[in-house]
Amino acid sequence: MKITVIGGSQGTGAQLASLAQAAGHQVKVLSRSGRAPSGVSTLAGDATNPETVSAAVSGADAVAVTVGGAKGVPHQRAAVTRAVVKAMQAQGVRRLIVQSSLGAGDSSSQLPGPLGLITRVALAKPLADHNEQESAVTGSGLDWTLIRPTGLTDKDPAGTWRALEVGSAGKLRGSIPRRDLAACMLEILSDGSTVGKALGVSS
Repeated sequence: MKITVIGGSQGTGAQLASLAQAAGHQVKVLSRSGRAPSGVSTLAGDATNPETVSAAVSGADAVAVTVGGAKGVPHQRAAVTRAVVKAMQAQGVRRLIVQSSLGAGDSSSQLPGPLGLITRVALAKPLADHNEQESAVTGSGLDWTLIRPTGLTDKDPAGTWRALEVGSAGKLRGSIPRRDLAACMLEILSDGSTVGKALGVSS
């Protein structure tokens, strides 16, 4: 596939770009810094700029949004996601996967133990951004999947994960290594059964 990663200079996005390239996909990364894993095509620019985003998604088979927040910029994730959705709609690019967060939408019930209340209070502002982001995705008309990870770590990957919809049997744990999350996202990109679903993901 031709995969565009929006926000792939570090964190989960960089891991996803690296894994996708190693798996034989053609990968392009859009980030403000223009940094990306070795060998990956890069595009530096503002991911809320329509022309920049249009160039990033041009010709893609799938787009992954993994952007984080930006200091002093409220609802950065939502603004980027709206720009990506508009560019994809204009160019007929259908497959979209977006990294949100567990606790967004109706997913607080999936958080283990007292983490549900703690997360809603401590992460109120980021979750508001994610909620707005998710609304842009679910109303896009695209072939979308929302990924809601638990706490992210830089631990060595275990090579396994759990991906559950709200109401599914089973429990999610409190964290997941970024590389395992990236591997999960890469697998889901080509899994048509996940279209239109929001999945909580943990180790």
